[in-house]
Amino acid sequence: MLRPGLFTRALALAAACASVCAQASDMPRIAEQNGHYALMVDGSPYLMLAGQAQNSSNYPAALPKVWAALRDAHANTLEIPVAWEQIEPKEGKFDFGWVDTLVKQARENKVRLVLLWFGTWKNTGPAYAPEWVKLDNARFPRMVNKDGKPDCCLSPFGVQTREADKRAFVALMTHLKQIDGERHTAIMVQVENEVGSYKLARDYAPAAEAAYRQPVPAAVLARQQPPAGRPRQGSWREVYGDFAEQYFHAWAIASYIEDIAKAGRAVCDLPMYVNNALRDPGTPGQPAAPFKDDFASGGPTFDVLGIYKAAAPHIDFVGPDIYMPESNKVAANLERFQQPGNALLVPEMGNAPGYARYVWQILGRGAMGVAPFGIDYADYSNYPLGSPYTDKRMVEPFAQVYAAFAPMQRQWARWAFEGRTHGVAEGDDRAPQTLALQGWKATVSFREFQFGEREWLHDKSDYPLGTDKPNGGLALAQLGPDEFLVVGQRARLKVSGAGANAGKPSMWARVEEGHFEPDGRWVMERVWNGDQTDYGLNLPATPTVLKVRMGTY
Repeated sequence: MLRPGLFTRALALAAACASVCAQASDMPRIAEQNGHYALMVDGSPYLMLAGQAQNSSNYPAALPKVWAALRDAHANTLEIPVAWEQIEPKEGKFDFGWVDTLVKQARENKVRLVLLWFGTWKNTGPAYAPEWVKLDNARFPRMVNKDGKPDCCLSPFGVQTREADKRAFVALMTHLKQIDGERHTAIMVQVENEVGSYKLARDYAPAAEAAYRQPVPAAVLARQQPPAGRPRQGSWREVYGDFAEQYFHAWAIASYIEDIAKAGRAVCDLPMYVNNALRDPGTPGQPAAPFKDDFASGGPTFDVLGIYKAAAPHIDFVGPDIYMPESNKVAANLERFQQPGNALLVPEMGNAPGYARYVWQILGRGAMGVAPFGIDYADYSNYPLGSPYTDKRMVEPFAQVYAAFAPMQRQWARWAFEGRTHGVAEGDDRAPQTLALQGWKATVSFREFQFGEREWLHDKSDYPLGTDKPNGGLALAQLGPDEFLVVGQRARLKVSGAGANAGKPSMWARVEEGHFEPDGRWVMERVWNGDQTDYGLNLPATPTVLKVRMGTY
């Protein structure tokens, strides 16, 4: 058996963490310790294995196809829109029938909810605002370009727009408190969706122009440093130079969102976040370039997180919507958004098969959760952005990964909160990757046969079936100095000494394959040895969970 003391102590630490973090109220919340984050649900860390429904599946008749896809995906959480036009089709008259049905069916299906408030902005536009809002420019003004012509986007300086959106959002949160205040079926809320404006750096209407000429607020200056050589106070242009219009627009939108989120949380204090339609991540550690019509200006891109933190303190975090399939860009975006003060959660990701491997990397990095978009059997595909399939073939790559995490989602969330987890996804270059662990170094390679070494092959172009495209990944939790929980697929793991163990001969002391029961109990199914360990731990195409102990001699 694995040495019981270390594993028992790891579980004891997790229990102590849950005890410390739980407060008098079990209201869902975001907790932080030592730079690591957890989504606390029912008083303990919760790993969000989510799926987001299609945009137009926010009606009762569409839900059966959503629940079916979530079941097949082994998901525990549904992200789904609540549209402003849906709950307030006529001004001042609210209809929460959709919300009631959604919450009731979520409970029946044992799924938690993240509500997506599609209000003033959805993908920068006003499509989900009621007609009485989006067709009345006099009361609810649109942004204006430099030539004085109106843009599609509603202006963040529209006072009546902000007040109307806030009233509707408060009504929604009040109703949610009434029907779900003690059950917490809904665990989080996204405020607006992929805000900003394309091809327009900011609003140029008179109210926006007047605000642009004002001094940069002190709270923004404290979090968003000026470019080198610029003054540390003054107008937006004086302080931020070529970045001024984008930064100003980010402040205007974030301030608008803050007003709505603050009012909503006053009646139902659920965690709230905003999501971002990404700009190119560039090279982490290097500054971003000024806006050049190449992304949605004013959105919460990685380079303006400081502005959003300053202007919208009632927003818990900014999440990246990952639709860039290249492995180097996925890694760079995760690094860009996993910053001090910003918890990592991926609220949207492509549902094409190639994205499934990134779940290992995302959850291994300590993310609170992930949600592929379009986990829904509606007869609609967003190919080529996502999968061409609308049936179980679309869900299956993600279902394999989720099924591995689902029985241990609470344990994994605790380990991530304690900073124990690591993860890799097979890169487009198919190259081995290393993980720096406490006292050990892990090397993960891909496209390996389970027996032997690659140099033994007569035909060096021979690779295992099913590996034509990158689809491997691995996540690892260090439970003790020499003990690890490993889960993954299509990957080979080798571990060697580092730090205090550097230079010492080492070996697998024990490798157990097994699973976790719902009560958190580990069940050993068999012990790996001989051929199964002589060439590293070769995780097959079916995701496999191993408990590993290393030894030195």
